Amino acid sequence: MSNHQRRFPEKIQAMLKKGALSGVLAAMACSHAPAPQLKEAGDKVSVAHRGASAYSPENTLEAYRLAIEQGADYVEQDLQISSDGVLVCLHDITLERTTDVAEVFPDRYREVEQDGQSVRRWFVFDFTVDEIQRLDAGSWFSESYAGARIPTLGAAIQEIRGKAGIFPELKHPEEYTARGFDMEKLFLEELGRRGLDRRDSDPQTPVIVQSFSEASLRKLALDLNSDLPLVLLLGRPDPNILSPEGLRQVSQYASGIGPNKQLLLDEPQIVRWAREAGLTVTPYTFRSALIGPGFETVADEMSHFLYTLEVDALFTDNPDLFPRSP
Repeated sequence: MSNHQRRFPEKIQAMLKKGALSGVLAAMACSHAPAPQLKEAGDKVSVAHRGASAYSPENTLEAYRLAIEQGADYVEQDLQISSDGVLVCLHDITLERTTDVAEVFPDRYREVEQDGQSVRRWFVFDFTVDEIQRLDAGSWFSESYAGARIPTLGAAIQEIRGKAGIFPELKHPEEYTARGFDMEKLFLEELGRRGLDRRDSDPQTPVIVQSFSEASLRKLALDLNSDLPLVLLLGRPDPNILSPEGLRQVSQYASGIGPNKQLLLDEPQIVRWAREAGLTVTPYTFRSALIGPGFETVADEMSHFLYTLEVDALFTDNPDLFPRSP
């Protein structure tokens, strides 16, 4: 483990102590000084998007291990819930894109309407965790990963702990609520069993939680009294949120925002507005397979966001290409 990785958790935890940061911001606002840049408190932060997903099958232990080898500060896990109430690491709410579920359980699909057509979908919540872990989650990516499995959140934590932070995303919480699951409670209970449910539980394995669901983050912060740093993901322009006042409202329950990178290109002032509200900024997603217009490499693109737009961190499929300096 590099010196950077060893010192990182203490720095990022200090950066994300929203109360302390807000105090600094408030004091500087009185003199109309610019908001402080969080890189002054610690290094820029690399979040491995679904693991090192440019090189290995997303949301598998193999992808998480490779992300750590490539120097990621945090490893992201997308979370779904099995029929027996276990949190599993999978981006989609259905299984067919990244597994052989149609071969293993050919009759366990639901017919759903999509673009005016009836299609077959194998939903995670229709399968037990044991059934899910029978599936091959690697062959779709490469035959060299045949036999890779969908891990539980517990297994992911065990693999990553002490080597990097974790940055789980609560996916589709409203859908699971409608099916009788309390995703937020299940999540905090799982972290509690691992001794990671509080902000300073394990400095070597910091936890940041993200979701597109404002209601889910509010529940964690205000109803369940979680003190974990929370990041609101933002996919589309929303003037009710992406404004100085909107971001001040977000700061009542969250520590940061995670905007689609195009939002920042269209309106770079979002970074400043977030700073003034005491929020960190972690845009998504930077990948060599889809480089933004005007950039020659994904490293150039990431560098622009980190050192010109001055974001704090970013999600990338290529943690090995993350630029540690301008």
